Amino acid sequence: MEHVQIDNIGDLMSPADVRRPVGKKLGTTDMAINYFELAPDESFAFGYHRHADQEEVFYIQSGSVTFETENGDVVVGTNETIRFEAGEWQQGFNRGDERVVALAIGAPFDAGETEVQRECSACGKQTPQRIESADDVLVTICESCETETGRFT
Repeated sequence: MEHVQIDNIGDLMSPADVRRPVGKKLGTTDMAINYFELAPDESFAFGYHRHADQEEVFYIQSGSVTFETENGDVVVGTNETIRFEAGEWQQGFNRGDERVVALAIGAPFDAGETEVQRECSACGKQTPQRIESADDVLVTICESCETETGRFT
């Protein structure tokens, strides 16, 4: 048995105000668990994405999250959950004025290849992206033209 207090887990660099790797701290091997707090206009993810081998479940403890999906936007509120199969495109945003508190659970622990897309101003459209570490931040870079499209701490 392992027991941790979420407040005692260090934050990871992320588009979210708070992202804590609960599963790693607990030593889970079959599922990833992340605790999130999103300020208004923040997202769980670096871009519209899908995991090749991992399904994800989001539990929204408080606030409301708008998930962009292939089938349109889906709003998930307090005490609601949503599940994405492996390979499903999605990105969740806090579009409200209230802070969001949520858990993301993914299985298996290793997501396999993750494809990320973001809007590239140079290309004028959403393009495939890669994520790189640079100067104590993470950056997203357009794979088509090498333009930096985001910077995250």
